[in-house]
Amino acid sequence: MTPFLVAASLSGAADAEWAKRAADCVDVALLGGVALDPPSRAAARDLVARGREEFLPADPVAFVADQFDALADAPVRPGINVRSAAVEPVREVAAVCARRGAVCEINAHCRQPELRAVGCGESLLREPDRLARYVAAAAETGATTSVKVRAGVSGVDLVAVAEAAAAAGADWLHVDAMDSVPVIAALSARTQGGAPAGDGPLADLTLVANNGVRGRETVAEYAARGADAVSVGRPTEDPPVLGRVADAVEAWRRGTLRERDAETESGPEARP
Repeated sequence: MTPFLVAASLSGAADAEWAKRAADCVDVALLGGVALDPPSRAAARDLVARGREEFLPADPVAFVADQFDALADAPVRPGINVRSAAVEPVREVAAVCARRGAVCEINAHCRQPELRAVGCGESLLREPDRLARYVAAAAETGATTSVKVRAGVSGVDLVAVAEAAAAAGADWLHVDAMDSVPVIAALSARTQGGAPAGDGPLADLTLVANNGVRGRETVAEYAARGADAVSVGRPTEDPPVLGRVADAVEAWRRGTLRERDAETESGPEARP
């Protein structure tokens, strides 16, 4: 698989204009997250009340379609990160994604208490059967289906979650490694990156690594652990850092990325 670079969703900031600014550097831009149903939207309003930025359009599905249309001429593949306490709204948005060749990403990642209380975000990691229903609903539309997950959640077997998602039809697993890079290797051992093609339930799953990607050193580290791609969130708003990551991913594509060649990454955005 050819490595690629994803711009990861930033709550309340990752819209079409954000994607256009990053388009020259990234291959995929995941907009959102967007709360789709009444419970998730109520939770998002509570987040706004305590100072967080959230997208709260009157019609979330129309908003997604309009955002994708705004990117029709941009040199980037769009996608949308979605939150929902019910399956059907996910299916509806995924159908929009399918018609536009976009990625539908199910958010099993956010850890805000308001979202977890209504069954969104990280709570899905503890209910892999329910997560699988979300994935199946999206995948059945023909949309490329990604699942954004978080490592290091107490009591959660991330490999088992990944297997449930893959069995339901997920195409990508987008992993926030939470400063635990070895989790990428553990997952890669069950994908094409670490096992013969077609061997095991995760054999065809694309593994996108997230967290702390700031340049050649961290891209090389994730590549060595078996990731197929990397993603960046905050660096999408820092052009020098984004450019550095894009250059590293291009070197990865060419086969010239080596950890020994890595530059020292420093500053407030550097990975701890």
